[in-house]
Amino acid sequence: MKKQSNLSKLLSYAKGHKKLTILGCTLSGVAAVLGLAPYVCVWLVARGVLSAYPDVSGVQGVIRWGWMAVWFAVANIVVYFAALMCTHIAAFRTARNIRRTGAEHVMNLPLGFFTGDQSGRLRKIIDDNAALTEDLLAHKLPDLTAAVVTPAAAIILLFVFDWRMGLLCLLTMVLAMACMMSMMGGKNAGFFHRYQREIEKMSGEAVEYVRGIPVVKVFQQTVYSFKAFYAAIQSYSDLASQYAMSCRNGQTSFLTCINGSFALLIPAALLLASGGNGWEVLANFIFYALFGPACGGMINRIMYASESVMEADEAMMKLDEILQEKPLPETKRFGKPHGSEVVFDHVTFRYPGTERPALSDVSFRVKEGSVVGLVGPSGGGKSTAAALIPRFWDAESGSIRIGGVDVREMESGDLMRRVAFVFQDTKLFKVSLLENIRMARPDAGREEVEAAARAAQCADILEKLPQGLDTVVGTKGVYLSGGEAQRIALARAILKDAPIIVMDEATAFADPQNEALIQKAFGELTRGKTVLMIAHRLTTVRNADSILVLEKGKLKEQGNHEELLEKDGLYAEMWKDYQQAARWKVGKEESR
Repeated sequence: MKKQSNLSKLLSYAKGHKKLTILGCTLSGVAAVLGLAPYVCVWLVARGVLSAYPDVSGVQGVIRWGWMAVWFAVANIVVYFAALMCTHIAAFRTARNIRRTGAEHVMNLPLGFFTGDQSGRLRKIIDDNAALTEDLLAHKLPDLTAAVVTPAAAIILLFVFDWRMGLLCLLTMVLAMACMMSMMGGKNAGFFHRYQREIEKMSGEAVEYVRGIPVVKVFQQTVYSFKAFYAAIQSYSDLASQYAMSCRNGQTSFLTCINGSFALLIPAALLLASGGNGWEVLANFIFYALFGPACGGMINRIMYASESVMEADEAMMKLDEILQEKPLPETKRFGKPHGSEVVFDHVTFRYPGTERPALSDVSFRVKEGSVVGLVGPSGGGKSTAAALIPRFWDAESGSIRIGGVDVREMESGDLMRRVAFVFQDTKLFKVSLLENIRMARPDAGREEVEAAARAAQCADILEKLPQGLDTVVGTKGVYLSGGEAQRIALARAILKDAPIIVMDEATAFADPQNEALIQKAFGELTRGKTVLMIAHRLTTVRNADSILVLEKGKLKEQGNHEELLEKDGLYAEMWKDYQQAARWKVGKEESR
């Protein structure tokens, strides 16, 4: 029932092309019946050659039935080709609709959904799983229809000429079906689901291993040292081996039944010939000897089609996982902020699936045009607080207001225009630097992009690149360092010219020279703006108008640098540790 439901759901993505799928399956059924007709013609030819019936005993009659067999075979190919044309067109349109539906849905999901390691998973679910459905709709579904229609017609033919031989052939088919079901049921039920999970797990661990190869080589280790990857390989190997061994007896029995009809037909034919017309029995034997193995091919089709149905079933389940993710609610009456002041009012937030709040009853105010630093131990909630402003997620309780308006009551496009976010880990696309920067404002002219790049201290980057601003990043050996990439990200933010700037440790990957240039770019970026800056290097926020100290999701301290040092609390302790770390040198510590 579950598979039928998923198949019905899959066909719903075909929309207007669903009729083509039905037509293709119908034609496939017709082709299957036409494919049986040549066997009847062969039987008639055999009868004619063996002079069983006078009306076809002549040469002309034999030739006529021979040509009829050829034309039926040609008709079978033509009709089946037409069926596949219909199902292929429908399959491609269905896969396109699945990709479009998935892409449109994730575009409306909260930004926080994409903060994890989601890119590869989303591509696999939306793109690869859509491809899995193509094979089912284009090939296996019409084959499954033929596999259902053919046995019904075959059973009739089995009993038309000699019911005793037909019964023996039917017996081998039933036994083969029973063997096939034994491989798919019992302890093997649900194997495909477990198999797919093991493949995904092994693929994920393989990616992590490849990323960790430099560490493995530096410390002269082997793949066995990467225990998670090795364990995933072993788990997959054990599952596949156990399943293969569990199917050994069933597969052997299946092939024996499919190909063993001769073992029953030969003694049956000898017995029947001894008590009747030997030539007629021989003609019937020829028919059943050819038709019996052909019936086995029908059962093979059912087995392969069922595998594709399981693949499509798995694909639809995974797609549903994405489609069940809820977009952030949008109000129908949008508010218009007045100014760019940011206020956190008793905000509590916890990540999905966690028990401890990432933020607990946090309240603070970032006045318009001021610079506020967010500091604190790792895991304190700094990045979470910053991410709630552009609605990566929504607060569980409390509110976040911009210009007096709750961010949940702002139109999403308006909110994005008002906030520029400079991430710690910068992403540059494989396009020109011009297009990379212009993503902040696609309608910006080249002169505006160049001005933003200069303001972000990118002049030295553009000078050393072969095509300057038109150089494509990531091709022909053109790569930027972490600090250089961060300056390009700052150029984006400068070009966007949003009134609110959120910076998440923007100097994390910069060397001293790049950090100095980034600090100059900060001056251009933050002039006249409302700034919330996350920092681990306390010197970055030393001159901020206010510093917020977060620990374990709670606001512990608030004030400027001097005020917080006078309190001699958590910030003062962090500053002392930072100063000591700054004086540390290899082999000795600088004297105080």
